[in-house]
Amino acid sequence: MHSNIWSGSKVRLRPVLSSDWKEFHENDHDSEGARLCDFIHFPRSEEGTKSWAEYTSSKTFDGDNVFLAVEALDGTLVGSITANSCDTRNGTFKYGVAIFRKHWRKGYASEATRILLRYYFEELRYRKVNAYVYAFNVGSRALQEHLGFVQEGILREMIFTKGKHYDEYVYGQTKDEFQNLGK
Repeated sequence: MHSNIWSGSKVRLRPVLSSDWKEFHENDHDSEGARLCDFIHFPRSEEGTKSWAEYTSSKTFDGDNVFLAVEALDGTLVGSITANSCDTRNGTFKYGVAIFRKHWRKGYASEATRILLRYYFEELRYRKVNAYVYAFNVGSRALQEHLGFVQEGILREMIFTKGKHYDEYVYGQTKDEFQNLGK
């Protein structure tokens, strides 16, 4: 049996499909989840989400920057993961993962992140990854630390939500740190 680098024991990473629109649209209604990952967007119509999913599914690669669906092995769409700000000259990139609320605490984010990092470190020769986490996102901070990321800095008062400014934490992990975790 052949193994697939994009699959683990719980999830697989795959392109977004135009048929994924409904799950993403349902997730758009989770304002608190949106606040933790990004920010609360204006409401989007079903047609708007269908259009986004169609566009995203037909998009070609943008260098090493990627937006992928996270799918449980039973075929259930559970979220998404991105690699962005990919800098091949310096060997650095940023990543973000967003799991739909009803699928939290099942290990999907951890495994999806490990799959992505393994690919970027072992196939694309990147040396360092960073994650930017809002100070109030306790779950994401715990995820980064569970994955062996090191808090490298605090960007003060970077995020405005709920009428206040919040800090943003910068976490980092090198290829060597990632590989040593597996030993």
